[in-house]
Amino acid sequence: MLKGEDIICIANTSLFGNYIKAVVQLIEPLADNNRVLFIEYPYTIKDVFATSKGKQKAPVARMLGFEKRLQEVQCSSGSKIFHLVMPPGLPLRFLKSEFLFNLLFPINVLIYKLTLKRVMKQIGFTKPIVVNAYNPIYGVALLRKLNEKKHIYFCYDGYDVNYYGKRILSFDKTFSENVDAVITTSDYLRNEKLVFNKASFVVKNGVDFPIFSPFSKKEVASRDRKIVGYIGSLDSRIDIDTLAFAIKSLPQFDFEFTGELRYTLIKETLEKFSNVKFYSPIKSNEVPAKLATYDVGIIPYLAIDINKNIYPLKINEYLAVGVPIVMNNFAFLPEFNGVVSVASTKEEFTQMLVSELESDTIEKIKARILHASKNSWEARSEDFGNIISNV
Repeated sequence: MLKGEDIICIANTSLFGNYIKAVVQLIEPLADNNRVLFIEYPYTIKDVFATSKGKQKAPVARMLGFEKRLQEVQCSSGSKIFHLVMPPGLPLRFLKSEFLFNLLFPINVLIYKLTLKRVMKQIGFTKPIVVNAYNPIYGVALLRKLNEKKHIYFCYDGYDVNYYGKRILSFDKTFSENVDAVITTSDYLRNEKLVFNKASFVVKNGVDFPIFSPFSKKEVASRDRKIVGYIGSLDSRIDIDTLAFAIKSLPQFDFEFTGELRYTLIKETLEKFSNVKFYSPIKSNEVPAKLATYDVGIIPYLAIDINKNIYPLKINEYLAVGVPIVMNNFAFLPEFNGVVSVASTKEEFTQMLVSELESDTIEKIKARILHASKNSWEARSEDFGNIISNV
């Protein structure tokens, strides 16, 4: 067990938000026996302006120092963690010129490093364990600069070069090679990292089972119109063609999509069907009740290289409430054989939806719930801490 340590989490996400994040679920329980400093996503000046125009919600008052950048927040377990919002940096991600990026990025690093060192001194973090969560660009710049005891790279997805630029691949490689250990969320991703670092491990995503279990199904719904549901980000990973085929082929079923619309073509293509509804993102504590309204859950990701890295969070969440799942064959997930239906074509996807809806039983519901109960975040966090402790 990891105990009595000072842990700094350099994150590429927010501590808060409308969806569950693996790094938050794994780091928060460690605060029960360790001191934890969670550093928020590195916002830029662009985020300040976007928030001022109502297009975004970023903690601008804390970014600009009008409110305390460092605050203590309470975890669901009752423990507290330090939460730090950095001053805004320059928006450099979209720069195509490597010369300009290399010229300007050190400014962001200097702001980040000076702020962090000042906070470390304030709270007495002298020799911390650093966990960098999916942020190799800052990771390379800060490696061995914080008097850290260990530096761990938590990589929970592949990188989309269209979003991050091609430079992200070289940063990822350099960082992977030089950290003390890499922890991934899928076997496929671990095998990729083993090429760079032999100390590569897997801690797969889990589910907050105590939150979901009160909403577990007790029987198969008897309503006439069954609901096929998806909850999560609606982005470029989604297989629009398969969805359109299934929706058009199954007018007797209703299809519901809940989540942030990041790829407008999804809605533009599917909203023309009368049996489709789109809903805005909901808070994480509202997710279990929403999932329980589905008769079958879908994970319609494209079978492309970047998606091979994915161990979807929602797979255990669907199972925790007893909902059957139909998904595309986008990743190798043998632990779900016999529990989840996996389709290789749009025709198979459609047929499996019908089969799952027509053949569901209370016995199958109980088997799904039992499977999910073995994949709790508490167990995953303990594995995560043990790996860090043993490195």
